[in-house]
Parts: sequence; C-alpha cells; structure tokens
Amino acid sequence: MPYFDAASSAPLHPVARQALLAALDEGWADPARLYREGRRARLLLDAAREAAAEAVGCRPDELVFTPSGTRAVHEGIAGALAGRRRAGRRLIVSAVEHSSVLHTAGAHEADGGTVTEVPVDRMGRIAPGAYAAALREAPDGVALACLQSANHEVGTLQPVAEAAEECAAAGVPLLVDAAQSLGWGPTEGNWSLLTASAHKWGGPAGVGLLAVRKGVRFRTVQPADERESGRSPGFENLPAIVAAAASLRAVRAEAAAEAERLRGLVDRIRARVPELVPEVEVVGDPERRLPHLVTFSCLYVDGEALLHELDRAEFSVSSGSSCTSSTLTPSHVLRAMGVLSEGNVRVSLPRGTAEAEVDRFLEVLPGVVADVREHLGAPKPAEAAPGPDPDPEPEPEPELVVDSLGKRCPIPVIELAKVIGEVPVGGVVTVLSDDEAARLDIPAWCEMRGQTYEGERPADRGVAYRVRRRA
Repeated sequence: MPYFDAASSAPLHPVARQALLAALDEGWADPARLYREGRRARLLLDAAREAAAEAVGCRPDELVFTPSGTRAVHEGIAGALAGRRRAGRRLIVSAVEHSSVLHTAGAHEADGGTVTEVPVDRMGRIAPGAYAAALREAPDGVALACLQSANHEVGTLQPVAEAAEECAAAGVPLLVDAAQSLGWGPTEGNWSLLTASAHKWGGPAGVGLLAVRKGVRFRTVQPADERESGRSPGFENLPAIVAAAASLRAVRAEAAAEAERLRGLVDRIRARVPELVPEVEVVGDPERRLPHLVTFSCLYVDGEALLHELDRAEFSVSSGSSCTSSTLTPSHVLRAMGVLSEGNVRVSLPRGTAEAEVDRFLEVLPGVVADVREHLGAPKPAEAAPGPDPDPEPEPEPELVVDSLGKRCPIPVIELAKVIGEVPVGGVVTVLSDDEAARLDIPAWCEMRGQTYEGERPADRGVAYRVRRRA
C-alpha cells in the first residue's frame, strides 16, 4: 500500500533500524556513570551528538537532544524568551508556523507577552523584508523571532537567510523550525536557534534536536538537571538518539539524488492533477519548495470522505482540510494563504517511492473525486459556472439567499454553485453559513469560478457572504 504521508512521519530508514538494534545492546547504561558500561554509553552519545551537530551546522556543545520536536520548539522558544526578558516580551512569528510554535506563542500571550504575526502571500511565503518591517514597527522590545525553514502543509521554502540577517541587524535572535527540511540539507543563514524532529527524516519517533548558538541568551524555564546541558532534563533515550543521528547522516548522503528524483514525480502530480480533475487548485510555491511534497484542494469535496476513499484505494495521504480536523476549522496555513481549503490533499513522498505508485495514484484520483462529488450532490463542471442566458424566461430575481446554516463545507459552496446561474449577470447570491470554513472557501470559489466576492456581514445565526455574478 503506497504511503504518501512522509511529512507527518517518514518510514524508519534501514540505517536507523540497524543502529537502534545495535544501540539497544551497547547503549543501555547510564552515560553519566564512570564505570565501563556507562563510559561505553557516553561514547555513543557523544558520537551521536557530533554527527547531528555536523548535519545541523553547529558545534556539538551547542546541540541537545529532546524527547520530541515539539518539546524542542517549546523549550527553545521558552528559554530564549526567558533569557531575553530584559530586552522585551514581544515574539514575532509567521502566520504559517507549525502548531507547536503557535501554541507556545499563545502561552506567551497568556503570560502577559505580546505576539506579532507576519502574513504570507498565496504561495505561503513571507514577503522580502517582512521581518525587518515587523522588527522596525514593533511598539515594544522584541525578544525573539521564529520562522520555519519549509512549510509542513504546502512545502513552500521560506527566506530564512534573509530573515536571519534582518534579525541579526536588529540584535534579535531567530529560531528556525527545520523539522521538514533538515533531512534534505542544512539550514542556511545566520540563525540563532534551530529545532528538528527525527521521525521527519526517517529516524525513530521520540527524538528532537535543539541547537542554541553560543552567545544567545538562554535560560531554561523548567526544573533542570545535569543532563543535556540542563536544557532538556531526564534520562536520554540513547538507542533512539543513536539511530536518529545515524539515519540523519544516511539520508543526507542520499539527499541530492533522491531530491532530484522525487521532484520529478511531484512535478508530474502538480501538472497532471489539474488536467485530470476539474475544479482543482494546486497550492504552494511551484519552484521554491520541498522536493517531495505537493498539496491541492478540490472544489465540492469533503476532505474526510476523500481521504477515506483514497485509503480504500490503498493510498495513505494527509490533509489540511477542516473536514479532517477535530476543531472543524480550516487549516491555519491555508487560511493565512487565502486558498481553497475544502477537499485538501497533501501528498508527501517518502524516499524510495516508485514511479509506478505515482502513476497509479493519478489513475485512481479522478474517479475517487468524482464519486465523492456525486455523493455530495455537487454540480457537474459544466453546470458550475454557466454563462448568461441571452433570453431568460421568466426573468430571474436579481438576488437570492441560500440558507446553509448548520451545514458543513463543502455543502454551502455546492449550494452556491448550483444557484449562481439563477440570478442574472450583476445579480447577487447571499449565502448564510455558520461554518468557519466558508469564510475561506467561498472567496476561493469566487476566484476559481470568475465571480465577484463582495464580502461578509453578520447574520442572525451566522455570517452572510455576498457573491455577485459576472459574465
């Protein structure tokens, strides 16, 4: 069964498996002890730290291992904020950061700090000079800035080197979340802190990396002990750490060739999906992106149903759609980009993906999408945006109200598509909806279908979205 969700968790690399089994035999003792078994464990831990530091591009004594990538983010942000409390309490983040960053930012706000969120364009990329502007316009002192190296949902690469220079010029450290990119290569630029997660590159779960450059003010917030420089307390999971470092070195050795191969497969998906499936928006930067990841959204499709049907067809994919989230709200990444969220599919190919698997996915996808649309009663492509009727009989009303209260997307969008032809060119359809996803998907539908979105206003039990038909 093809597994196309490496961005969530990559399959365990063979080198990681071998190193893990060997370390279970040799690295079970306490590396802090001076007897023979402890010294052997310490040698393994030191070697793993040196290998990981070389891949990151830092000194071994600047890098510590944490129980997860999320913990690395939490500890990195909290420690930098605490260490620079005198400089200020403002944190700068991009609007598309991983939830671990945004959750930490929320905790910082709850503790009395302030947060500036830097917007992105429709490709998911911050604008040149955006961090310099945020630093310049901050009304109070900035303690820390955060920027991911590559987006976890759409694959867009961020200008980390430029942002790092802007932050350095202002005397503000930059923390880079490199979880998605570290397996493909080092993070460029004069960053100050960096975090990553082993299971994203084919290492075992339960190992994160936190690098803090010398000279960065940092104070551990939680109770500390003598392990991992006091920055990540608790007994190290040494076999997993050894496997994480070994697999990172292995995937880096393969990265250039595999990136070129997978980029070709992803280019095929990006080109063929809009040809095979009508009413699709491929999102993310087409050039400055991770080599193995592509995301697209399908109009008139329920994301959860689509993923279930693809699973039945033996394809494991992921989604940022609101329909696959327990919160029933659109992905914050897709919302920040202003792109379609319904029917969202993220394909992230693991190393070794065969060309034949991608070809079969492209064969299966059109039928799966068509079946889901038919089940939901979606309009046919020819019906979705009818042209003006030169001699309508009888004269249609100039305005219609569609009551979609209590209905989840994509149903409000489907109902809008079905009735847009019932108003004349220049007429208005008002959609009433209480589903948060409609705020993103109705404007996105208008852009895709060539209609005019005129905004929203509060309604009795939801929001009224106004759409004007144009020829």
